[in-house]
Amino acid sequence: MIRAAIYARFSSDLQNDKSVADQIALCREICARAGMAVISTFEDRAISGSSAINRPGFQALMRAAEAKAFDAIVAEDVDRISRDQGDWHTARKRLDFLGIAIHTASGKVGKIEGSMRALMGELFIENLAAHTRRGLEAVIRDGRHAGGRAYGYATVPGKPGELSIVPEEAAIVRRIFQAYVGGMTPRQIASQMNAEKVAPPRGRTWNASTINGNLARGSGMLLNDLYAGRIVWNKLHMVKDPATGKRVSRPNPKDQYRIVAAEHLRIIDDTLWQAAQARKRAQGRPQTSRRRQPRILSGLLRCGTCGGGMASVGHRHGTARLQCSAARESGTCTNLRRVKRDDIERLTFDGLRRELAQPAAIAEYVTTYNAERRRLARSNGQDRSRLERRSAEIGRELNRLVDAIATGRVDVLTIADRINALEQERRDVAGRLAALAENDQVVALHPAALARYLAAVDAIAAMPAETETGLSSEFVARIRDLVSAVVVHAPPNSEALEIEIRGRLTELIGLPAFADRSGGGYKVVAREGLEPPTPGL
Repeated sequence: MIRAAIYARFSSDLQNDKSVADQIALCREICARAGMAVISTFEDRAISGSSAINRPGFQALMRAAEAKAFDAIVAEDVDRISRDQGDWHTARKRLDFLGIAIHTASGKVGKIEGSMRALMGELFIENLAAHTRRGLEAVIRDGRHAGGRAYGYATVPGKPGELSIVPEEAAIVRRIFQAYVGGMTPRQIASQMNAEKVAPPRGRTWNASTINGNLARGSGMLLNDLYAGRIVWNKLHMVKDPATGKRVSRPNPKDQYRIVAAEHLRIIDDTLWQAAQARKRAQGRPQTSRRRQPRILSGLLRCGTCGGGMASVGHRHGTARLQCSAARESGTCTNLRRVKRDDIERLTFDGLRRELAQPAAIAEYVTTYNAERRRLARSNGQDRSRLERRSAEIGRELNRLVDAIATGRVDVLTIADRINALEQERRDVAGRLAALAENDQVVALHPAALARYLAAVDAIAAMPAETETGLSSEFVARIRDLVSAVVVHAPPNSEALEIEIRGRLTELIGLPAFADRSGGGYKVVAREGLEPPTPGL
């Protein structure tokens, strides 16, 4: 029998979440008609199909395909799999090589038909973007606001795009502008707001960046033209990075801005506004295209006190110092200690060398894990078929009993207990099927992903102590493939320093990677041990 995997997806969190369940139900009917056995289901909720990279369900589907876990993929339509021609052709070529067919409600998808439908899906996205932009321009021409919520304003119920001033928040906005013009820095203002427990625009705390913004992009409270009675739109445009699938904002030239007067929304008088803008321009730094080479652990460091990120705060005696960004930017973290970057990196590499000296142990563990997953997948397939047959039998028996009652052949009181028992059994079967569906989401490790992981382990385990700086970009990439976070425990008013390394094997199998050890100033942590979250292991 042909083994089938079902893939379902819907694009927006504004859509009905039941869409995935409906798609899966339709695909099961397709498989039943074609005589295919469903062995697993994969799904992505509220994720666009315009990129394959940022869809975890689709990535899991392709990893399972590489492992030859099924013979066919069944989806409602081609656009559920991809709305990008490049992604579609890449996936199709790989699936063709693996001998895996694609089926939809229209039947088996051929090369030409799939290409045409992928093209139509991509054109749909482009056309939708053009229509959306045109609609937003119409909103601006009508003098309404086309952006998201702005602090100091509330939407008018029943009137899309119309705003009204919130007096309490407007008073905070005026206070911020007056404090800034009076000489306070955005960091000082944010810290004061947090100390007074003033509710921020979003999130839990005020941050300096919320107030300060970016001069080139025209973002931030101090640059929000709405406070000066002007609606300004089209400051930015969005492009999708094909390497990551993420949307990236780019500033537009000022001659492309759309500006409409809105005096009824003014919060800041012109004198105060101009004074704030003059100080912003005086303090603005010229933008340069040169980017510094990031350090090996850039973006991975976390404060052990609050969990926030850590960033460079300058040099002292020729040595770079790092500090918790939450403590520096918003004053919400109590740990103001500055730590030498070199000390953190040294402890990290020492810990990795000691913990990863035996990469063969990880390989052996994963081999055992995959073997058990394959056994459980076979067992789950057999259990699912048995439960689905029983569910159908229960449905037929209940229908017979209901027909008997309707025709008067039996009294309802004599078979009430039987009907209740069948209904309870049907609920139990449905629950067991749901549990099997959850297990289907766990797939065996992709061999290429494991190979990259173990290559990083080997490289770091063999790294000499003197090569901590000046490493090649390839070597840095291997380290970042292995480490997901480095938590820095540096108590204030102390010289003590301990780090906690978190490994990316968690992302491959859903588990922590390292044993719990400490010593020599570092700790490589596994919070739940190395037991896979799979029944039978």
